[in-house]
Amino acid sequence: MQQVKLLSADEELVFSLSGEIDAATSEDFYAQVSTAYEHDKKDVTFDCSALTFIDSTTLGTFVKIFKKLKADGNKMVLERVRPNVKKLFDICALNTLMEIRQ
Repeated sequence: MQQVKLLSADEELVFSLSGEIDAATSEDFYAQVSTAYEHDKKDVTFDCSALTFIDSTTLGTFVKIFKKLKADGNKMVLERVRPNVKKLFDICALNTLMEIRQ
């Protein structure tokens, strides 16, 4: 089960991600983030400390969010990414495009 929670919308949109986000839940993840972003377009930070699993569909969803923000002149940051999740970003070389902080 995945959970997306908007923690703050002050300086930037800060989302907490937890559990698993995969092919079955990635559309819901995208919809929740997009809805908040369309309402208040600013930089987005994802706190991934409780995110335990993602799959290739979720990687594609992150790319879609990244492209949308970049087109608007905003940035996306992933923070506190667990090693097993970060490995997928590294394998696909997405760590060279996206800012990933430990």
